[in-house]
Amino acid sequence: MDHVKPLRADGRRNRERIVAAAAELVGRDGAQASLEEIARQAGVGSATLHRHFPSRQALLEAVFRDGVAQLCARAAAQPGEDPSAELAAWLEELTVYTATHRGLAAALLTGPEGLSAEDICCTDMLLDVLNVLVARASSAGAIHAGATTEDLIMLANAIAVANEDDPLTARRVLRLALTGIRP
Repeated sequence: MDHVKPLRADGRRNRERIVAAAAELVGRDGAQASLEEIARQAGVGSATLHRHFPSRQALLEAVFRDGVAQLCARAAAQPGEDPSAELAAWLEELTVYTATHRGLAAALLTGPEGLSAEDICCTDMLLDVLNVLVARASSAGAIHAGATTEDLIMLANAIAVANEDDPLTARRVLRLALTGIRP
């Protein structure tokens, strides 16, 4: 059984700064963002970056999982006071994140390490939090009785794919889909 040595506080901070810098630069430049620029922005040397993330794919996976975990945490923190608005706002956030970061998952799938979709997929985390939001909205009569969690994930993903790298259009199309086309 392998034991992973826990990071010291400075190591944890370095790792967090690297992931934050990578998330920002990948959001701006795509999955091929310069590793040297990521290290510079994080305030660490290239060797420190590679000590924490031995490959580009390892870093991209951490960025992707961190982003999805943050989305899920925000969904879980919804107070349930306005289920319809909370569901719509979170679906919008998910759609914009996916439209903006879709290339991230594609880069992981086609990278030299060949991570499988299952290795990077965070669908279960998303479905767990979305199930709660959908149940609340359904109980309040705020969504169509036939709408399922899976339907809403599919809707958000389809809109994100159709509007890759265009989060403003993705947001507008999702809002249109959620409100319908009737005035």
